[in-house]
Amino acid sequence: MFLTGFAALAVMPLLPVAARDLDGVGLYPLVAGAFVAASLLGGVLGGAWADRGGARRPLTAGVVLTVATLLVSATSTSIWQLGLGRFTDGIAAGLVAVSVNAAIGQSYPDHLRARALSLMSACWIVPSLAGPPLAGFVAELWSWRAVFFGLAGFTLIPAAAAVLLLRGRSAHSGAPQEPENSRASLRRPALPAAVVVSAAAALTQYGVSAWNVRHAVCASTGVVLLVAFAPRLLPPHTWRAGGGLPATVLLRALTSGAYFTLEAFVPLMLSTARHVPGIVVGLAFTGAALAWAGASWVQSRLQSRVRRHRLVAVGAGIMAVAVAVAALCTVPAVPPAVAVSSMAMAAVGMGLAAPSLTLLSLAHTSADQQGYASGAMQTAQNLGQTLVLAVASALFTALSAVSTSQLPAFAGAFALLALPIAGAVCLAGRTRVVATDRHHASGPSIPTANAGADKGT
Repeated sequence: MFLTGFAALAVMPLLPVAARDLDGVGLYPLVAGAFVAASLLGGVLGGAWADRGGARRPLTAGVVLTVATLLVSATSTSIWQLGLGRFTDGIAAGLVAVSVNAAIGQSYPDHLRARALSLMSACWIVPSLAGPPLAGFVAELWSWRAVFFGLAGFTLIPAAAAVLLLRGRSAHSGAPQEPENSRASLRRPALPAAVVVSAAAALTQYGVSAWNVRHAVCASTGVVLLVAFAPRLLPPHTWRAGGGLPATVLLRALTSGAYFTLEAFVPLMLSTARHVPGIVVGLAFTGAALAWAGASWVQSRLQSRVRRHRLVAVGAGIMAVAVAVAALCTVPAVPPAVAVSSMAMAAVGMGLAAPSLTLLSLAHTSADQQGYASGAMQTAQNLGQTLVLAVASALFTALSAVSTSQLPAFAGAFALLALPIAGAVCLAGRTRVVATDRHHASGPSIPTANAGADKGT
């Protein structure tokens, strides 16, 4: 997870440079969106794989594929090869993310899961501080290709460890098994639907990057395909916020969509409309990463004091305040530093809500379906990010066309984010775990062959 975060944060600032070097600036939005779109497919593949044979094999496949795709990107001779590398890297990232969550659900008892997820969040602290500046230094000293080669070299170590140490083991060896009829409540997503949704997400992100007929057709086609096929990748009744796992999955989409859209628009506003130095924008990202990790640590210490669905509601409420603060910063008299604080505040909300939603999804799911639940959560996160960002971008583009200043356009985009956040606050109660669900999901604690190693860790 540390190397996943490092690669994600180090690569993103280099993509515009790579696109310019490969004479493909016009296709940059498609390259940038390919990673998120492919994560949808990787999440579906990883979830089904983890349920069939445990989380270790998809995790191994994910880290090995990461090395290969970084080498594909490093050796790019065209923008299309770079896009292919980013797409396959997204599949690898989806495999890793879902496998990690599934492994936590399959291997850790309930009272340790919150701490394990807190550790996963902490793995992003150092990458957020060192990743972008170190990548920029290497790119300036050598080239952007050297960054991809370097990341491939670093990732080769855990890839080799996964192949050599985890080969042939099964994460189900000590996991409690549920009756066969428990599987009837969830349907497995079909691979063709996952492929269509991934392509549709890429089309949508490309379509909203400009305002012309071609981009409008791409965006419209992508949205239609998402509406038609995305429900097939999610639990039944997700869009109606059915109690339990469906509501939990929906709230992951709403909160992630609002947060990542805010994270995209606040730096854009600071750079273009408020004209702050680039170092201030960088500090906003660093502060947000630290705030997320700190809030995640706090939620891990509230395991027995506050019910999870209430932490989700509190986190969403904090995000609502952050959105209001960001909208307030569209007033010229408000100092730009206030906008920086809105990103940190929103990160606090996500640090409370995101791990809590992951734990709720595991609690609502039997042991042999936690890969499916993790895949559904990953899919919901990427879908929410794609759809909310697409709608906000379309609104921003439309308002920019009729206004002489960009600030009203930013205000409209921030106001739009109030809708998914309000929905998350209102629906948080539908994610709560009742006593019978908790007993069904957790089962008895059964020692595994790795129990001594886990305890030592």
